[in-house]
Amino acid sequence: MKLFKNIPLLMVAMFFLFTACRTEDEEIITPPEQISSTTANLINRTATNDGSNDNILDNASCLSIQLPVTVIVDGLEIIIDSEDDLDVIEAIFDEFDDDIDELDFVFPITIILSDFTEITITNAQELQSFIDDCSGENESDDDIECIDFQYPITYAIFNQNNELIETVTITNDQEHYVFIDNLDDSDVVTINFPLTLILSDGNTVTVNNISQLEDAIEDAIDDCDEDDDNDYNDDDCENCTTDQLASILTECPSWEIDKLERNDNDLEDSYNGVLYSFSTDGTITIDDDGVITNGTWNAVNNTMTNSIEVTIDVAGDANVSDTWMLHEIEEETGEVKVDLRIGDDDRLRFESTCEEDGNNGGENTFLEDVLTAENSVWIVSSYVEDTNDETADFNGFEFEFNIDGTATATNGGTVTNGTWAHINNETELLLNFGTSIPLDELQDDWDIISVTETQVELQDVSGGNGGTDTLILTKI
Repeated sequence: MKLFKNIPLLMVAMFFLFTACRTEDEEIITPPEQISSTTANLINRTATNDGSNDNILDNASCLSIQLPVTVIVDGLEIIIDSEDDLDVIEAIFDEFDDDIDELDFVFPITIILSDFTEITITNAQELQSFIDDCSGENESDDDIECIDFQYPITYAIFNQNNELIETVTITNDQEHYVFIDNLDDSDVVTINFPLTLILSDGNTVTVNNISQLEDAIEDAIDDCDEDDDNDYNDDDCENCTTDQLASILTECPSWEIDKLERNDNDLEDSYNGVLYSFSTDGTITIDDDGVITNGTWNAVNNTMTNSIEVTIDVAGDANVSDTWMLHEIEEETGEVKVDLRIGDDDRLRFESTCEEDGNNGGENTFLEDVLTAENSVWIVSSYVEDTNDETADFNGFEFEFNIDGTATATNGGTVTNGTWAHINNETELLLNFGTSIPLDELQDDWDIISVTETQVELQDVSGGNGGTDTLILTKI
């Protein structure tokens, strides 16, 4: 009887003994909140490969071109090693406003799709078929470009018993996309919070749970211009300010119109010699060969479109009078340009030397006259690659530059044809004499350091290892 009387106590003791042993032998972890299909979709859209950054190459926002790649731009062969080199293409396209710009690839090339799949392309027709599958300019697409993840990010994966299987550390968008894309509905996955996300304006936001993560991504979807059009770098002025514009317009004493397009009509020739002076009080004085008229101007921030609107009102001039969007401010030695746009077709660009006499005297503008002067022959008097003096490689070479952008390099009886161009608002000299040694060393977009009637000094700073090359051409 006493034995049966103690059975309840014995069962309780055995239960606590069993659970204590299980706690010691097996690690049971209750995972935090796991990601849902909604979370996974938002993450994948944010980590998707953004193909719009190189639209100047392919006119397609759903794919990108793997670099390096060789292209022929308006007859010039250029090697694009990094996204920074896309500025060289833009400079060539912008050099003349009324020419037809052409870009061709030297195949084969590799394209990268939105899911980071890489495909080798062997000809233009094959590439075009992929481009045609993309949405058009500025059409809605799945990728979210106005917010980015700050890496690394750590995920934890559990089994159905809430037992930790492994942790995975993600270091870039491609790894992130592939990881999320390969998850099954049955997978139990959590994120190691807190996470930091980078907004389109450079600011960051910290999230501490799934709900905050979803809210942060959804709130940022429409926070920026995703730049899914084919006008490369059309957001050149996304960091411009009204104060900056006002300072530039009012500090330069006079401006001329060097570009005016309205309704597909080029009108700038009608404004030759007309000078515009912008004042800090919002007035404009217009001098048309001694005939003085007045107008007003004003610049404000449009927070809805994240742009600066410039309103110009000149009585009797409907071509200039309008509300324009500030597109770009170009500043260089001896010349400033303020580019205004309305939509894709209408354009007003003011140009100033910021000097009273309207003559910039800039050495870069002087370069074309010097290089192409009649009977001018040039030699490489110095070529230093990093710290290695390789001038002797060019002994015997004589160079001639023609006004049409062609050039020749002559060594004894051997003549090599090449090209040259004054690019990037006339701050750089683009040289290309092909791939034969040593002329291949000259193929680059060289920064113009100094110009005299007998000498041109150029420099190139490598975007990879930071090395500096210098090239000096001397007239003989």
